[in-house]
Amino acid sequence: MIAEDDVAGIDTANVSQWLHEHVEGAVPPFRFEIIAGGHSNLTYRVLSANGASFVLRRPPLGHVLASAHDMGREFRIISGLQHSAVPVAPALGMCDDAAVNGAPFYVMGYVDGHVVRDRTVAEAALDVPARANASRSIVDTLAAIHAVDLGAAGLSDLARHEGYIPRQLKRWYGQWNQQKTRELPLVDEVHDALTGLVPEQGAATIVHGDYRLDNTIVSDGGDIVAVLDWEICTLGDPLADVGLLQVYWTGPGDTATAWGGESTVADGFWDRPQMAERYAEVSSRDLSQLDFYVAFGYWKLACILEGVYARYVGGALGDRDLVELEPFRVQVDGAAVQAAEHLERLR
Repeated sequence: MIAEDDVAGIDTANVSQWLHEHVEGAVPPFRFEIIAGGHSNLTYRVLSANGASFVLRRPPLGHVLASAHDMGREFRIISGLQHSAVPVAPALGMCDDAAVNGAPFYVMGYVDGHVVRDRTVAEAALDVPARANASRSIVDTLAAIHAVDLGAAGLSDLARHEGYIPRQLKRWYGQWNQQKTRELPLVDEVHDALTGLVPEQGAATIVHGDYRLDNTIVSDGGDIVAVLDWEICTLGDPLADVGLLQVYWTGPGDTATAWGGESTVADGFWDRPQMAERYAEVSSRDLSQLDFYVAFGYWKLACILEGVYARYVGGALGDRDLVELEPFRVQVDGAAVQAAEHLERLR
């Protein structure tokens, strides 16, 4: 026996043996602790007998979109970024033999720092200057992602280069129509309006697809030391990431968004206009059509949240009262409204 008790999603004996044989510095017995779970990929901290720590990622246990949970693809991305200006965890090993753990998984190095998920963590982990630095660093890191040389990173053929926004509109509208719990005409109207207003796409870059503060690890001083959750990363229009960051980010002086996150409302964090200005400065990209990308970000958020709401209504959390789930429905409605509002600014 070279590991401790089983953890959901981990075949302790098999995974421990694989780690011992394939990951340098991994010494049994191991302890596995789940860091993040749910409908996204499952993430575990692996503590080695010699004091070293690693991170293991595997697909969720339930029914999922296979394309969004391709372990080999995610491992390929972080491996390609190892020697770029983008901070990512060290890529240490990939197991594509489902017999080992019931599904493919990969292992990366553990990066110390803070995952800022709410205001309490932000205020406890970062002082006011560090919050300002985190604002700058998350923007500069996004610009670095968009500046990666695809050829040097071995990622030129990761996905199609052209037509990113039309492809995304088709994908998420399909998800909406498959999972919606009721008719919401505004989602259809915004979809049609976005389809007719797609800006011309420039050269394709890496698009993270879910770039926000709690998908990064932040140092005590506010520097982004690792970007996480590359599961829906692709190639396409970088401004989609910029628009979505505006959706997810609420600074001290910003109006609230449908996302509802409060991790960046504490003093010291920048407001959305400052974030956009910094990105334009460091990337030299034209943000004159930013409202389109923000509208698209809100619309995409509405589609994603409706899928979550539908799964919860369907019993993914067990038997829950619909009143308890009402905030999810309200978020979907709010995201659709804010998407329409940003589209109006383009008219």
